[in-house]
Amino acid sequence: MNQQYIFLIILFLIGTFAKNQSLMVAIGILLLIKILNLDGKILPIIHSKGINWGVTIITVAVLVPIATGEIGLTQLKQAVVSMNAWIALFAGIAVAMLGKNGIELLSKDPHLTTALVIGTVLAVALFKGVAVGPIIAAGIALIFIKITNFILNFF
Repeated sequence: MNQQYIFLIILFLIGTFAKNQSLMVAIGILLLIKILNLDGKILPIIHSKGINWGVTIITVAVLVPIATGEIGLTQLKQAVVSMNAWIALFAGIAVAMLGKNGIELLSKDPHLTTALVIGTVLAVALFKGVAVGPIIAAGIALIFIKITNFILNFF
């Protein structure tokens, strides 16, 4: 058993301990791809297109209430006059920008994915957090990295 399998199995066990179903399913899929010896063909495609697929699926899920009529123009009108809605609007913009920065960081330093996943799993396991994904975490990490580099270069 090579290092890749051991690492994936360790992460699967952490995911099991943390009751993080998304992590367990993702690792299960990766292990299955590797066991079936399809990793040379499938993993490069997932690596290059997977984030875009995931963002598309999440976007569809977020837009379902509009498609079902649960959210309509009445709610939009009410939101325009609500201070909380304006805060939510700007939070949505901030998260989208953090996600953009996260993709940038992960493409430059893919080894940081490990730390982000472990941090997410620990937060879920220890603090009953919710795994919203490593892309936003990477965006936040990039901000802190830039601040740290600025401070270190300043002094």
